[in-house]
Amino acid sequence: MGGRGVLLTSNLPQLQNLIKRDPVAYKEEFLQQWNHYDSIRQICQINPDEQAQHFRELVSFISQVAQCYPKETKDFPSHLSTLLLENYGTLTPDTRKTLVQNLVMLRNKDVITSIELLKSLFPLLPRTTSSTLRAFIRKTILSDIRTANLRTKNHKLNRAVQAMLFTMVERGMDAEVVGDKGKLRSAGPTSDKTANNGEDAMWAVILTKELWRKGIWTDAKPVSIVALGCFHPVMKVQSASIHFFLGSDDEKEDSDDEDDEGPDVRALHHRREVNKKRRGDDKKLQKQLNAAKKKKYNKNAPTTPNFPALQLLNDPQTFAEKLYDNLSRYDKRFSLEHKILIMQLLSRVMGAHKLCVLSFYTYIVKYLTYHQLRVPSILVALAQSVHDLTPPDALTPVVQKLAAEFVHPGVGSEVIAAGINSIREVCRRQPWAMEEDLLGDLVEYRRSRDKAVTAAARGLLQLYREVNPGMLKRRERGKDASIGMSKGGQPLPFGHSADAAVDIEGLMLLEDHLMKLREEEMGGANNHAEDNEAAAWEGWDVETDSDSESESEGWIAVDSEGDNVEVSDSEDERESAPKPPGETDPEIDSNPNRISTLATTKILTPADFALLNDLRIQAATKAIESGGGSRAKRKLEALEANKRAMQAGPSDGTFVSENDILGPRKKAKADYAERIASIEKGREGREKYGSLKGKKNKESPSSSTNREKARNKPIMMILSSGAVRGKKKASLREKQQKLRAHIERAKKSYH
Repeated sequence: MGGRGVLLTSNLPQLQNLIKRDPVAYKEEFLQQWNHYDSIRQICQINPDEQAQHFRELVSFISQVAQCYPKETKDFPSHLSTLLLENYGTLTPDTRKTLVQNLVMLRNKDVITSIELLKSLFPLLPRTTSSTLRAFIRKTILSDIRTANLRTKNHKLNRAVQAMLFTMVERGMDAEVVGDKGKLRSAGPTSDKTANNGEDAMWAVILTKELWRKGIWTDAKPVSIVALGCFHPVMKVQSASIHFFLGSDDEKEDSDDEDDEGPDVRALHHRREVNKKRRGDDKKLQKQLNAAKKKKYNKNAPTTPNFPALQLLNDPQTFAEKLYDNLSRYDKRFSLEHKILIMQLLSRVMGAHKLCVLSFYTYIVKYLTYHQLRVPSILVALAQSVHDLTPPDALTPVVQKLAAEFVHPGVGSEVIAAGINSIREVCRRQPWAMEEDLLGDLVEYRRSRDKAVTAAARGLLQLYREVNPGMLKRRERGKDASIGMSKGGQPLPFGHSADAAVDIEGLMLLEDHLMKLREEEMGGANNHAEDNEAAAWEGWDVETDSDSESESEGWIAVDSEGDNVEVSDSEDERESAPKPPGETDPEIDSNPNRISTLATTKILTPADFALLNDLRIQAATKAIESGGGSRAKRKLEALEANKRAMQAGPSDGTFVSENDILGPRKKAKADYAERIASIEKGREGREKYGSLKGKKNKESPSSSTNREKARNKPIMMILSSGAVRGKKKASLREKQQKLRAHIERAKKSYH
């Protein structure tokens, strides 16, 4: 027995295997190793370098067999966690990695819960300096939360993790704001604690964004965590949080699924030529090329705002006011790039929730000059912040400033186009911000020779023909607007709301379409109505009472005096009742402008509205074919544009892009970087440069032989070569020897 103990003590893998087979028989050997581990653990707390290798082996051994002895090892996970959190700086890198891996192993064996594991791993993320360990911890956290929420939402775990993330972000909120410009730019935090707070908050925001991107968390709690990060005093935390709402996450380190660069296309082709040819290599190569092409396309694709996150903001008015307060208070500390980020987020929140932060318009006026850096982004932020509830008095000075700075003969045509487009986007959302005299001056630019300026001025003219033609001169209103004004149609003043909606335009088309479908379905179903009703109740238990038989006795049969009276509880049944073939509904024929009751009897889904739009397009197409004129054509164009907008998404009309501000432009001259990028793009998938002769036309690529090269040499080079000169100087004997040798070779070639 003593020999067996010595053998097992020196061979931990063998003991581990035996314990898993029979835990009771080898309990004494395990307790011996446990006492040995406890003594070495105390030594490692004092001197981590002493017996570190043996300590790692013991920790791995106990982690493997911990589930066999739960009472004896109940304090083992807390030992590992305490050692990591309190002695992290003094432990060797291998010991740290071993402790983290064994904690994860204990979680996989259900020795500890997910909450206990995450409480140990979260504080390690900002402290570790090893990229491999940091990536392992991050991947473990994300996979553990994803696994817990795979089938159903684990609300207990989510609440605990979100509380930890909130704490990580809130921990450094009281520190002084560290800007990226001015005196505090390089000063940084004053203590390690503040620095760690910035790292804690950064990792909390990164993990929250990753869980949102993967669709694990989709409620308002993660949005609140990132919204709190927008006011963190550390700049990189602010920037990462703002990028989450803007949908432009260009921090590559935030995504663990993306590599920094895609595969090299030329290297793939070269490897295919050089390596051994196999049957499936062509398919693998094509798959890699398609993946590289798709990744490059996704990288260059325009970013879209994170619209669901904006809608889930808690108290957006307070959030917008705090954003503006942060922007105005630290205007001297923030760089222009960061201020534009805050402006874009503030404007999108104002536009999405129809908020009023009137001080923002007085703040942004100082940036509305044509020589301002990044002015297209600033103009986009201005346009997005306006909505129909914004007071026109606050916007009129902004519109006047835009016209004075951007629209005058002293600037280029691109500047004028950008100015008019900006004014148009502002007035599209709030038409009453425009003055009548200024509108007349801007509309005159439609006679400009520049295409972009003409398009911008025509767009502004068309806008006011639709929303408020009374501000235009009589000759500029157009036919439809003049007819509408003659009939008494006037736009509602600011603050007035339209009357309650009585009907949805074109809803009668949808009602008639549904009625036809019901008639087709009911045409062949009348003969089998009773069978269908009996089949519909199969499998259902119908309760019966004792009084059910006598219920029919309380009813009195009343004659209808020859009229067939049909009683129905539902209006749907009345609408869907089939009519005789020769009978038509007098209401449909006599009153084509009748009001549909479909909206009061049926909840219309997005699919119903899409079908309604298609029916209206079909009706407009028929009207054009029957000679409807230009008005019917314009109506068809508007309906098709509405359909494209519905397919594009809900946020398409809410947010503005820089292309909307700049308008159509001539192709600018490409700089050096753009030319090189265009050249590289043209080389993709193309064979390498060089002659194809003697190399790629053969079955096995090889260079040409010396004889092939000599055959194509110029005649003047051949005449001066040593071989030709030697033939000229050869003696008669040498010529005879060469002739005999030639004859012998010819004879051998025939045999």
